[in-house]
Amino acid sequence: MEITWYGRSCFRITERGHTSVVTDPYGLSEPKLKADLVTFSQAQPGDAAAHSVRGHDYVIAAPGEYEVGELFVTGIPMHVYDEEQEQLRENVAYLFEYPNHLTVLHLGHLHEVPDQSTIEQLGEVKVLLAPLDGLRGDQVTDVIALVEPNYVVPMHAGLDASAVDRFLKAMGVGQPEAQETLRVTSSSLSEQTQVVLLRSQPRLS
Repeated sequence: MEITWYGRSCFRITERGHTSVVTDPYGLSEPKLKADLVTFSQAQPGDAAAHSVRGHDYVIAAPGEYEVGELFVTGIPMHVYDEEQEQLRENVAYLFEYPNHLTVLHLGHLHEVPDQSTIEQLGEVKVLLAPLDGLRGDQVTDVIALVEPNYVVPMHAGLDASAVDRFLKAMGVGQPEAQETLRVTSSSLSEQTQVVLLRSQPRLS
């Protein structure tokens, strides 16, 4: 499996011979990314965002259980009510389950720590894509402790570079070298949670 980051909460997830995914292609004005499935964590902003991804046959923008090819997708509602703004902040997290037991959890625009019962329903998560701008540093580590992934990839970090340093300090790890792509196989999983920094690829906008 290969996971590439295009900034914010946009990732491309590919596994040879299986359904490829692009998450949250907000702000991609040119259709240069290619995938079979497009997912949106927040309300889909019109057709333009989905059309920025070439070749897709499916779009998911709501909670529920889906099967796309041999890929199982679970959309989990993780909304939060913003008391200051007096409005509901919608957010859908997605669990992608491939037949080779590789699973990726994309938390979208998470703003609070989910309850333990919600996390327990997810089962084993191999790769966690975790936001840094919607949660405090201690909340991010709380989520990671609940999920217990093999790998955690921070996202939204480009909006605030210092957020990465705070996150790494909270995790008690040094500054790892940023990678272009995370490559994961079922036979090479890290036994302990490993932090992986991805270098944001051009957003083509």
